[in-house]
Amino acid sequence: MQTLPSYLEGAWRTGVGDGVPVADAVTGEVVTRVTSEGLDLAAAVAYARRTGLAALAELTFPQRAAALKAAALALQERKHELYELSARAGATPGDAAVDVDGGIGTALVYASLARKGLPDHTIIVEDDPIPLGRGGTFAGRHVLTTPRGISVQINAFNFPVWGMLEKLAPALLAGLPTLVKPATPTAYVAAHAVRIIADTLPPGAIQLVAGGVPGLFDLLGGQDHIGFTGSAATAALLRSDPAVTRRSARFNAEADSLNCSVLGPDAVPGQPEFDLFADALVTEMTVKAGQKCTAIRRAFVPEHLLEEVAQAVQARLARVVVGAPGAPGVTMGPLVGLAQRDDVRAAVARLAAAGSVVWGDPAEVEVVGADAERGAFLSPLLLRADDPDRPEPHEVEAFGPVSTLMPYRDPARLLDLIARGDGSLAGSVVSHDGDFVRQVVLGAAAHHGRILVLDRDSAGESTGHGTPMPQLVHGGPGRAGGGQEEGGLRAVHAHLQRTAVQGGPHLLESIVK
Repeated sequence: MQTLPSYLEGAWRTGVGDGVPVADAVTGEVVTRVTSEGLDLAAAVAYARRTGLAALAELTFPQRAAALKAAALALQERKHELYELSARAGATPGDAAVDVDGGIGTALVYASLARKGLPDHTIIVEDDPIPLGRGGTFAGRHVLTTPRGISVQINAFNFPVWGMLEKLAPALLAGLPTLVKPATPTAYVAAHAVRIIADTLPPGAIQLVAGGVPGLFDLLGGQDHIGFTGSAATAALLRSDPAVTRRSARFNAEADSLNCSVLGPDAVPGQPEFDLFADALVTEMTVKAGQKCTAIRRAFVPEHLLEEVAQAVQARLARVVVGAPGAPGVTMGPLVGLAQRDDVRAAVARLAAAGSVVWGDPAEVEVVGADAERGAFLSPLLLRADDPDRPEPHEVEAFGPVSTLMPYRDPARLLDLIARGDGSLAGSVVSHDGDFVRQVVLGAAAHHGRILVLDRDSAGESTGHGTPMPQLVHGGPGRAGGGQEEGGLRAVHAHLQRTAVQGGPHLLESIVK
């Protein structure tokens, strides 16, 4: 079986050794092998610092935006190839659209924001001269410049295209060359995206290493930026590396989280918000087979509505068809691999100890168009924890098509339960009661990077609970990683160095002109 090559120093290079086999999520057949053994990562970093930085330094912000747009349009023209590869990773066409089209859209948004909001220059001047003396001969101002480093992105398996592009876009605009380290289970999808865009970008602007990156952090320091998406445990490990703790490389983490959705007391059966809540919960359980860092893991419901909500969600889950992506009628594909299915089953067993499974079977599922055991198929699983004080629903994440219903009595009790998640990427409140929404949003904001309010008035245009938007920050406190990605031009600024420059006003003006 062919080994997946890496794109380093402007060429495709293949590692040596047996590597790690990556299986088709549907059939179990080996797709490729992934290894970085024998590859010279030090040379790749040096190439990025030398060639990549120099090439990007020659471009102004609008010119970098044009290069980013060209890369996005190249992906748009060949996105069907990425759809086909994504199907092997278990993605239905709808799932692939979230990843591929979402990534392309994110890159295009960044290109547009940069074209409209950044100067025709290579530096950003943040303010007018600030007087620092009475005579007007001494002042200061702040400038943003490109560090003399690289951007390293370490991505999760669930979004091999979008996850890469949403980190690449601000780094490219900031003038930092990027080294991509995709997650092994879907590295072949990310590698193909790089193959499509490599020639649209300046030399050295992007590299990709398939496989492990031993020793890479030893090469990084205070001029470099590290963007990580993955588990909270891995984030903590990377954050403790001397590259971060001693040499002060910038580190941004987006980790898993126990995101919640709240149904307001006013949203009784027959009200639009009741149906919106049930629909959103099932969507977040089944898109990407629940393998989303923003998926709803904890669903809080007024205790007097718990049974009716459970029945409504079960009725919707009964219409979900699990099977091979593209097979007739299939609405949910498999997990990314058998190991991931084992992990989810183990997590579900821990969650079920705190309540019960009210829909689905962790051990069996009816599958269309594939073998249920050879592929990494799993039933959507709805759990119910009548005692929300149990710790498991607030500590254990089953990273798959799994969510737990929990009751609450009043807003004060609800806010206490929300806080037990120890920090989340996304939360949502489904209610038409402005007073209740205000109380929940302001009470829960400290624990969330983003909160969606969903009601009958906004539903028609709402992008949904689980969809980060490039114009808004994506990240969250505590368990969610404590970082921020996207956020429009904020993300570009986060890659730049802010420096206060002091001197005479005329000289200051000559420096930044």
